[in-house]
Amino acid sequence: MQDQDQNQEIEEEYLRVYTKTREKTPMAKPRSHVHRDGDYHCAVHVWIFAERTQEFLLQRRASCKESFPDLWDISSAGHIAAEEYSLRTARRELQEELGVTLPKDAFELIFVFLQECVLNDGKYINNEFNDVYLVTTLDPIPLEAFTLQETEVSAVKYISYEEYKRLLAKQDSDYVPYDVNGQYGQLFDIIEKRYKENTVSRTLTLQKQINRYAPVSLSSELAGLTDSDKEALVFIVKAANVMDEIFSIQEWYSNPPLRDWLKEHAETSELNKLKWSYYQINKSPWSSLDEDEAFLTTADSAIRLLSKATRTVRDWKGLEYRAAFPSKKPPGANFYPPDMEKEEFELWTESLFSDEQRKEATGFFSVIRQPDELPDRFIDDLFIVPYSKEYESLLAKAADLLHKAGDISNSPSLKRLLHSKADAFLSNDYYDSDIAWMELDSKLDVTIGPYETYEDKLFGYKPELNGRISVIALQFVQATFEAYIGIRDDEATAQLKLFGDNLQLLEQNLPMDNAYKSEDVNAAPIRVIQLIYNAGDVKGPQTLAFNLPNDERIVKDRGTSMVMLKNVSEAKFKHILLPIAAACVAMEQQEYVDFESFFTHTICHECCHGIGPHTITLPDGKSSTVRLELQEFYSALEEAKADIVGLWALRFLISQDLLSESLLKSMYVSFLAGCFRSVRFGLKEAHGKGQALQFNWLYEKGAFVWDSEDTVSVDFTKIEEAVESLSREILTIQAKGDKEAAGLLLQKYGVLTEPLNVALKRLEHIQVPVDVAPTFPIANKILQ
Repeated sequence: MQDQDQNQEIEEEYLRVYTKTREKTPMAKPRSHVHRDGDYHCAVHVWIFAERTQEFLLQRRASCKESFPDLWDISSAGHIAAEEYSLRTARRELQEELGVTLPKDAFELIFVFLQECVLNDGKYINNEFNDVYLVTTLDPIPLEAFTLQETEVSAVKYISYEEYKRLLAKQDSDYVPYDVNGQYGQLFDIIEKRYKENTVSRTLTLQKQINRYAPVSLSSELAGLTDSDKEALVFIVKAANVMDEIFSIQEWYSNPPLRDWLKEHAETSELNKLKWSYYQINKSPWSSLDEDEAFLTTADSAIRLLSKATRTVRDWKGLEYRAAFPSKKPPGANFYPPDMEKEEFELWTESLFSDEQRKEATGFFSVIRQPDELPDRFIDDLFIVPYSKEYESLLAKAADLLHKAGDISNSPSLKRLLHSKADAFLSNDYYDSDIAWMELDSKLDVTIGPYETYEDKLFGYKPELNGRISVIALQFVQATFEAYIGIRDDEATAQLKLFGDNLQLLEQNLPMDNAYKSEDVNAAPIRVIQLIYNAGDVKGPQTLAFNLPNDERIVKDRGTSMVMLKNVSEAKFKHILLPIAAACVAMEQQEYVDFESFFTHTICHECCHGIGPHTITLPDGKSSTVRLELQEFYSALEEAKADIVGLWALRFLISQDLLSESLLKSMYVSFLAGCFRSVRFGLKEAHGKGQALQFNWLYEKGAFVWDSEDTVSVDFTKIEEAVESLSREILTIQAKGDKEAAGLLLQKYGVLTEPLNVALKRLEHIQVPVDVAPTFPIANKILQ
């Protein structure tokens, strides 16, 4: 008998102990001890909901259960073991208790519920964080399809969600109690909102969201291209289109079926047409202009069929479910397992010993995966998959198209770029292709590949590991695929050589202590193009320019190159900046808002990313970087620096007779109008927060004046000093790597003050577009 008790204790699962605020502790205890001592721990609730009948599946708890025996309860539930994670537990519990095996895209995490109760005369204390998942099936699963785990479940049944809510509200003794007026009421609120929506209201909301983007057609004359490059362009556009396919997967694993479903059903109703239109702008179910809030729900998503998810039932084709996505955009996108925690990743990276593993893990071009089969999968199941393997078939398709284009082109530098990029897609080594991109000297300008890292917010800044920096985790940030194809504007490109030639002069005269200045600034070559197609990670607000590559080896040795998208800038100026100026800038200064000033400052902004502190020396003598030291404040402060120092730099170049003095007033007033444009992107976005910081500083210094008409003007007698003082403040914080000062500066000034709020409400009222939504007639003709 004693041996039997000991075996039971050995077999009992261990649960991780948490604090009351769900912070993980190092302690793990047997489940019985956790409930004896009232420790906080974690579990999952899985609800199966039949969409057509609006019913929940309930299970009757087995009579041997310690808590609530013989009562009707959640479809499936269970504790999260000490070494396991949430989604993995949800899938396992559903399979064990009901015999239902579902892929990860069937599970939607809808909310977290803290249950605190005492049962069995104080012998069973349940302090439990429950991750509540919803599995949405099209029809009820036949009851005979379930395989019940006898020690856990004695029966199952379906019940309408409204009837179930009523029974819980009256505390029916046959049902496990949940407070429908408290936290658990969210379950029913979510269902009601999804399936009792006002179609007219939702249609109006989506239309309003779409109207924030001004439709523009972007094209360019192809007359400057040779016949061979025109022929190569066809293959290049098709290769760029493959970047859309890859980026769709990178955003979220159920994103491609959602895209295909929305497209297929776009013509079935006005509402479905709007869903598809707004999805095309955002390339996901999350709205870029609304801090990534979901504008769709899983009820809008694709229906998928599984013929072998349960026990076979005669004349039943199988289980149909909605491919789920979370209402909050996952910070790790689809680069990591969906429920992977930072701690799990950091522990795993500690186990990487070989140089090859570390090199693979710390690059931009790989993902972290785990075996997808049930049951248990633990920390050591993580493994690295290079992009060349993860997206193998798509990259092979793109590589073939680029090789064909390279064979046709008669431009030596373009030929080299296309062939080297095709090789990189297959080898996962992008060094040579990035060098080829920097040296591109062709009328047909092509940028294609994995570059930007904004989508990976899980490891976007320095994590701490056991009180020290985890170097691997720090560098493990993933790049998304994108493409920009354009025709080089030779005249504009030649005009902009001025900035590259004078970058070192600007560095030497920056308003900061000379000790922080660099004696060796690499000027970024600038190419100006007329964009004819973009694809991949080009969702939401459109970029005006980009600096590449991101490979630190190349940046250190060769610097970067910049590409300016002139026709995108012209579209934004016409459709956005001029209407903003008319609404928010004082009447007597509106004449100073012009495209030349707007575009010139955009150029200077990009150039100024290359000057100022980057690699710095800390007070203790150690070498570091601004990005490392400022962590989560880095992006917003760096964008503010490029903006405000760019304004300072224009004034300096004018004082050196390198730019015309006619720019002086127009650059300040155009900048003012641009402040309102950028803040509209939201203060969680780096550009928006950085712009709010600048506006509020200049407003406090009297350089911006808010008048009785609720418009703002520039005080030309104060603007130069205010610009210089903010430039000095930001540059000094960066040079010192002073994270505390950076946080305080953004906390004080990176907010929506009254002048900004008034302006934003006015712009919303008159419905000035926030950004542009481009179409590309040349590329569309090729792709059709």
